[in-house]
Amino acid sequence: MRALVITTVNSPTKALRLLAEGADAHQMPFIVVGDVKTPEDFELEHAEYLSIAEQAKRFPSFCRVLPTRHYTRKNVGYLAAIDQGAMEIQETDDDNMPRAGFWGPLPDDFEVDAIQADSSCAWFNVYSLFTDAGIWPRGFPLQFLRAPAAQRRDISARTSRGLILQGLANGNPDVDAVYRLTQQLPVDFRTRKPVLLSAGVWCPFNSQNTIFRREVFPLLYLPSHCSFRMTDIWRSLVAQRCLWETGEGVVFQSATVYQERNEHDLLRDFADEVPGYLLNDRIRRALENCALEKQDLLRSLSLCYESIIKHELLPKDELPIIAAWRSQMERAID
Repeated sequence: MRALVITTVNSPTKALRLLAEGADAHQMPFIVVGDVKTPEDFELEHAEYLSIAEQAKRFPSFCRVLPTRHYTRKNVGYLAAIDQGAMEIQETDDDNMPRAGFWGPLPDDFEVDAIQADSSCAWFNVYSLFTDAGIWPRGFPLQFLRAPAAQRRDISARTSRGLILQGLANGNPDVDAVYRLTQQLPVDFRTRKPVLLSAGVWCPFNSQNTIFRREVFPLLYLPSHCSFRMTDIWRSLVAQRCLWETGEGVVFQSATVYQERNEHDLLRDFADEVPGYLLNDRIRRALENCALEKQDLLRSLSLCYESIIKHELLPKDELPIIAAWRSQMERAID
């Protein structure tokens, strides 16, 4: 069973209604997680809405340490989906319109183009394989954009479980404020074979159109003590580092949603993204130097965040939330 999870502070949007109708048609639980700014009268047919009060009732110990007024309330939605027996958790945002492929079942294995590591540059711009528009993912370190190896790599054919599957978004895709302030949108990606990031190949992925299989549910954790624009990006760096210990990597696939973006203050987005421009490569280095537990993703998750905190890239306040997440996950996936 797959469950769909979203968090919102808005009244039901066009996208939320389409998602609810699609989830109902595909017999998929649809969990909508509220925050303190979500309208008190929020109601959406074919969706289960979790208010702040309901979240605290179901997961009291976790909610005691999880901040409000933050995108990371979505963590509660993941826990609720796991409680319902989900084998896959799919997530998106309240401004993404699903296309037919959004609801499709996952194969046991994906035939992928595997991007190979290159000692000259750790980062690879996956978007360059899906478009010639000169676009890059939110969270990509700007200082590496022009590196030849960030755009062109050796590729080999292989299969992958697709334990974490990142779908792209057409129209108004997930890019940073620098791109939005200087370049043209909309952009539609071409359809192509899925792409796997091999061990040692780094590229951010987001929470806008993403599926996690049950084997990697511990890696769903979104950190709270960072900006809204970095929480899913920093999660992605931790997740791919942990995946490499399993012999797998993140798989990117062609767009299955079309984004009609909610209104944003681009300068505020830019300010929220500055920590990423400054720290993402430092986080990458901290994670590469972190020895992990091959058979224990929860332990590996903790080790990654402990390394990031040790290097003063995230505050120690994150540790109690990670401990609470581990406690919930140990009970949920035992």
